[in-house]
Amino acid sequence: MDGDNLGQIIFLVILIMFSAFFSATETAFSSINKIRMKNMANNGDKKAASVLELIENYDKFLSTILIGNNIVNISASSLAAVLFISHFPKHGASISTAVMTIVVLIFGEITPKSIAKDFPEKFAMFSVPFVKVLCFILSPINFIFSSWKRLLSKVFVSDESRGLTEEELLTMVEEAQDDGGINDEEGELIRNAIEFNDIQVTDVHTPRVDVVAIDETDSREEIDRVFCESNFTRLPVYRDTIDNIIGIINQKDFYNSNKFKGDIKDIISKPLYVIPNMKISELLPLLQANKTHIAVITDEYGGTVGIVTLEDILEELVGEIWDEHDEVVEDFIKISDTEYKVMGSADLDDLFDLFDMKNEFESSTVGGWITEEMNRFPKAGDSFTYKQLTVTVTKANSRRIYEAYVTVDTDYKEEDDD
Repeated sequence: MDGDNLGQIIFLVILIMFSAFFSATETAFSSINKIRMKNMANNGDKKAASVLELIENYDKFLSTILIGNNIVNISASSLAAVLFISHFPKHGASISTAVMTIVVLIFGEITPKSIAKDFPEKFAMFSVPFVKVLCFILSPINFIFSSWKRLLSKVFVSDESRGLTEEELLTMVEEAQDDGGINDEEGELIRNAIEFNDIQVTDVHTPRVDVVAIDETDSREEIDRVFCESNFTRLPVYRDTIDNIIGIINQKDFYNSNKFKGDIKDIISKPLYVIPNMKISELLPLLQANKTHIAVITDEYGGTVGIVTLEDILEELVGEIWDEHDEVVEDFIKISDTEYKVMGSADLDDLFDLFDMKNEFESSTVGGWITEEMNRFPKAGDSFTYKQLTVTVTKANSRRIYEAYVTVDTDYKEEDDD
C-alpha cells in the first residue's frame, strides 16, 4: 500500500468520524431534556445556556447539521469509490457502495445515535462549541435554507398547537414515575394539581342531607350538644329551614365567654354563597380573600345544595385529611378478588377507575348511578348487572343508598355486549 492510499484511508476514517459526530449531535439535541438544561443554565452553566440558545434557533442548528452530515457522507462515498476502483477496476463501484453503506450505517449512524440518545445532555454540551463555529461558517447557506423554510411555511400553514396539552403533561408525569424520577406520592400530587381546574364544587361538596347545622333559635345547650356530637369546629346557622343559611358559627367564638353573651347573632359570620358549577380552583382564592373555611352552595331557586369546605378542596390535592376525631370511612372495601363493599356516597369515577372502566354516566356518586340504572329508588336486596359488574344494594332507605356490594365477572368479554 503506497502513501497515497494510506492518506486516502486516513482521510476516509476522519470523514466517517465527522459523520458520526453530526449524527450523534442531531440525536442529542432532539432527545435533550429542556427542563434539565434550563435548570443547569439557571445555576450558571454556560454550556447549558449555549445549548438552549441553539435549541431556540433549532432550524438554523438543524440546517447546519444536515449540511455538514451530507457533505462528509458524500465526500466519504466519493473517496471510497476512487479508492476501490483503483484496486478493483471492474467491480470497484459496487464494492464501494456495499462497504460504505454498511460502514456509514454502523459507525456513522446507528452507533453514534444510540450513544447520544443515552447521554443527550452530556453530548450536547460537548458538541455545542463545534456546532456554534459551524453555524457561523455556514451562515450564508443557512440564510438560503431559512428563507426557503419561511416560504414553505406560508404555503403549508399548520394549525396545530405547539404547546403541551393536559393529557401530554399527565403522560410525562407517568413516564417520570416509571423511570424513577419521582415517587408515587409525588406523581399523584402533580396529577391532582394538573386536574385541579376541572373539578367543580359539587364534586367535593357535602350534600344538603348530610349537612350538620343549627337553627338560630337553638338554645345554648342544643348548640353545645351539636358541637360535641359532630366534632366540627364550624357549623352553618339557618333561619326556619336549612335552605336559608344565614351564617357560620365558629366553635372558638361559641365557647369564648368574652364574645358570646347569649345572642348567637353576635358571633355568626356572613356566609359565602357559590353556584354549583363553580370550579374549586376559583373558590379557593375566594375563601382566602373572605377569610372563611366554608362556602354554601345554592341552586337557581336559592335553595341549599350543600356546603364545601377548605378541607374538601385541599383533599383534592393531597388526599384525605383525617384528624383524631374523624371516623375513618373507606369508600371501597375489598372482600375478595371479585367482591367489593362500596359506599353509596363513593365517587363514581373512582369506582370505574378501580375496575379500569370508562364512566359514561351523569351521576357523580355510586348511589346516584344505581338509582339512574334502576330508574327508581332501590331497596336493600335489589340488584342489576352492568358489563362485568353485578351490583347489589345492601343498605338503603326510601330516599338514599348507603351501601352496595359489587361482584366482578372475571370471564366477561367486551364483545359479549353485542
